[in-house]
Amino acid sequence: MKWHHVADNWPAFYEAIQDKWPEADEAELDEIDGDQRAFITYIAQITEQDPREALEEIRDWLTGEIPSDVVMDPIHDNHSIALSSKYVSDGEDEYDDDARFGDDGDEDDG
Repeated sequence: MKWHHVADNWPAFYEAIQDKWPEADEAELDEIDGDQRAFITYIAQITEQDPREALEEIRDWLTGEIPSDVVMDPIHDNHSIALSSKYVSDGEDEYDDDARFGDDGDEDDG
């Protein structure tokens, strides 16, 4: 994942941050508010590492999975749907429900 995923959904990452760095305090995370430099400095401080070492640890952490609350967020879903448009035939709308897949409970396709 990229840092903008973290910054855009900062509170949703608190649990994942605290899983990785149990010393992290939620009040401190609130103050950081997704600022990457502040987060690097904070992680360096609580782990008693050099900021470069903390940055490397954060980079490793970023290779992990995006938390489910972020994946389930409607903004993330809509972005994924928009990206899927390249697989949708011309004349179809990627945001329309398709009754053929049984997702809307309507037996009528037309």
